[in-house]
Amino acid sequence: MQTFPPRVHAYGLPATHEGPLPVDLPSTPETPDTRSPARFMLWLMWQSRGLVAITTLLAICWYVPNGLTPWFLGRTIDSGVASGNLWTTVGWAAVLAVNIAFASISGTLMHTTGVSQWLAVFNRSMMLTNRKAMELGHHLPRRAPTGEVLSVAMSDSDIFGAVTEVTNRAVASVLAILVVAVVVLQESTRLGLIVLIATPLMVIASGPLLGPLSRARTQMRSRSSTLTGMATDIVAGLRILRGIGGERTFGDNYARQSQLVRQSGDRAAPWQAGVDAMATLMSGGLMVVIVWLGARDVISGALTPGQLVSFFGYAVFLVGPVNTLFQFINRWTQGLVSAEKALGLLRQEVPWTEPSDPVDLPLGEVIIDQASGVVARPGELTILVSAVPEDSAAVCDRIGRYLADDDEVALAVDTDLNRREAKAERRRLREERARQAQRDRERAVGRWGVSVGGVDLSQVPIEQVRQHIVVSDAQAGVFAGTLQNVVDPHGQATREQAEQALLVANAEDVYEAVPGGWAGRVDERGRGLSGGQRQRLVLARGLLLDPDVLVLVEPTSAVDAHTEARIAQRVPAHRRGRTTIVTTVSPLWLHQADRVVLMKDGVCVATGRHDQLMRNPDYRGIVARGVDLDEEVLA
Repeated sequence: MQTFPPRVHAYGLPATHEGPLPVDLPSTPETPDTRSPARFMLWLMWQSRGLVAITTLLAICWYVPNGLTPWFLGRTIDSGVASGNLWTTVGWAAVLAVNIAFASISGTLMHTTGVSQWLAVFNRSMMLTNRKAMELGHHLPRRAPTGEVLSVAMSDSDIFGAVTEVTNRAVASVLAILVVAVVVLQESTRLGLIVLIATPLMVIASGPLLGPLSRARTQMRSRSSTLTGMATDIVAGLRILRGIGGERTFGDNYARQSQLVRQSGDRAAPWQAGVDAMATLMSGGLMVVIVWLGARDVISGALTPGQLVSFFGYAVFLVGPVNTLFQFINRWTQGLVSAEKALGLLRQEVPWTEPSDPVDLPLGEVIIDQASGVVARPGELTILVSAVPEDSAAVCDRIGRYLADDDEVALAVDTDLNRREAKAERRRLREERARQAQRDRERAVGRWGVSVGGVDLSQVPIEQVRQHIVVSDAQAGVFAGTLQNVVDPHGQATREQAEQALLVANAEDVYEAVPGGWAGRVDERGRGLSGGQRQRLVLARGLLLDPDVLVLVEPTSAVDAHTEARIAQRVPAHRRGRTTIVTTVSPLWLHQADRVVLMKDGVCVATGRHDQLMRNPDYRGIVARGVDLDEEVLA
């Protein structure tokens, strides 16, 4: 039996992986069943089948003895109390006590294993989302909104755990109802038939309320995902928003979206209240009917007083199983909504395919981007200059074999309670995601247009491209962990190498600012560090990898001129003899470049050294704004 936390090995290794498997990684990874929301939830349960089985068994051992308790109580009354036989009374009372004790122990164990399986399913679903996010990498924002990913990983995963937990009790409830019905049939056919027929009818009667409840929850879930994404964006850009005075505007937008979430909750509440009220009303009505008819049978002599007490106990007991069945239907409906959202993410596939005839990436060769005409010679520092930063950044994306963010689509949609409109919105979302995935696949499988030593990158396994060509974006994330993990996440560098990377990136002050040095903790997203400190940590991380080709996108945009001057001098010296490509318009960097490429409208229009290109009016107009300050710093 697997207890929490389960090991999750989803999506496996790249097809090109060679050598032994990593520690405890199975040769056949987990593949979630994404054919339908229901199949996905059942797959989650099956993966924790050991816990599910033992919890279901314990639930049966809890429900069934509780259902038989009225029968033992009735026998105690009729065989012992009514006849005045003390030892018979004591005997039946002892059997009743053992039955109650057995049910109590089973219930305690059931709740213990139930929490374990809840956490196991929650953890597995969350890890599947994390693994899919890592597999998609930079494709993730193209396929799903940030808020939706966070909601799937946290709130929806918790719902899947709740569905599993209530399923155990629902199975035990059905069995307990059948046991009680059989016992009642033996004592009163009429009352037994009432129990057998009324119970499923009560569940079926709730059907008209479940459809509107599901749609209301879908709308609330969608709006809540949008709200989560807005909160994430606000937190990530809070410093910038404050700098431009935009925090109030974004705060007002968040408040409006929050009110939409509240309105969706208000719309779902009456339907939820209706389902709960129907469960209470029907189970209570069943109890009244059974007690009324049972009392009439006692008066007529068809039932004994002990049997009447038993029937009252059956009626009271059945309220629990019936309510559990309503809870199961409610949770299952909620789970289907969450599973549909989860599958929208888990069904996404990385567009890259391995080449049929792979070629090793030539090292130390010239790099040519055909779309722009940019040429980066081996062992040189090449700087791309453009009045439009997105144009030079697009060249870096292509060199690193990343899909550019030039056609991202809005994938977050809001649904209305109107069934037809909600269905149309969900269909539009699926179709838009499918079109985006198809566009990505078409770009990824064809000729890429960037060659290294005459070999197009589409001919090279993607794993080799990622290993030898590293693109370091200034906006790259800083994860929570020790300073050592932030700078050296793979744990492959020596302390001397890590310290050298910090020195080249002029990030020694970060080491001194973090209590504990290398073992000191860095908060998520680098909270507590300035924007320049985070940027220099990202630069140090890229330098420490020491790749054959290092591409730096605006590596010093958030630092002051004096710090930038030191970095611009240290990086070329540290990278001497290896290919380095930088996008910037700072003369502090341009003075150090072996070769500067001037781009206009995304195309190379001139190349040369900085002092040569200063005679070009277009080039001078781009870089001259900071020349006076930078010349003063250099002096």
